[in-house]
Amino acid sequence: MILRTIPSTGETIPVIGLGTWQSFDVSPSSNLDSLKNVLDETINAGGKLIDSSPMYGRSEEIVGLLTANASAEKFFYATKVWTTGRNEGIHQMENSFRKFQREVIDLMQIHNLVDWKTHLPVLRKWKEEGRIRYIGITHYTDSMHSELIKIIRSEQIDFVQFNYSIMDRHAEENLLHLAADYGIATLINRPLGEGRLFNKVKGKTLPSWAQEYNIKSWSQFFLKFIISHPAVTCVIPATSNPSHAADNMNAGSEPLPDEPVRKRMVAFVKEL
Repeated sequence: MILRTIPSTGETIPVIGLGTWQSFDVSPSSNLDSLKNVLDETINAGGKLIDSSPMYGRSEEIVGLLTANASAEKFFYATKVWTTGRNEGIHQMENSFRKFQREVIDLMQIHNLVDWKTHLPVLRKWKEEGRIRYIGITHYTDSMHSELIKIIRSEQIDFVQFNYSIMDRHAEENLLHLAADYGIATLINRPLGEGRLFNKVKGKTLPSWAQEYNIKSWSQFFLKFIISHPAVTCVIPATSNPSHAADNMNAGSEPLPDEPVRKRMVAFVKEL
């Protein structure tokens, strides 16, 4: 698994992580074997980062149940605050610690910039106290990239999370490059277009030249395109299927496409 550096500290994390939107929102009393296997596949392939949010229903709780006995270093726990008001934010984040069953959370993000000016001072204080290790902001639409850019330019943060995929490359215009210039790590959401990319390539065969980059599935094709951008730190596809998790993780290895091949990948998908 390729490792990328978190600029604010020099710590490295694997380039493929795991999202939990919808996929981990299940009842704690249900059979969790499949989700446990997803986490096992992630770790066995060299992955580490798990991204969640209070918005994702029971996802934080399920992650906590399945990783309760894991060492603090085994996973990189990322979640979010998603509410308005200082006290409400503190209460929600305290619940995240309880659900994750952790005394320290690696990354706390302000979800979709909700009341970010209120929450950011609290995140900074908790970071100083050692309760959280990194702070960040997130959004999932192209229309909010300009707002993310304004915050990057005006506030000291460690991570920015946003949408980016082979068919949604708005982040290439400014956001990715600016994050790199300001020394901010990037997390990529919606890397598979919420499944729409698979509809586009359904029944289609991978190009023969994809083999040169050890690409064996369309998922790997799409994920390798993303991580081949040098400003991408980690991409977080979500799944509840262990075989899909293994397939996704296998995209995080060398070799990666260079810029001419990246353009060739885009052109190929457009023509399908």
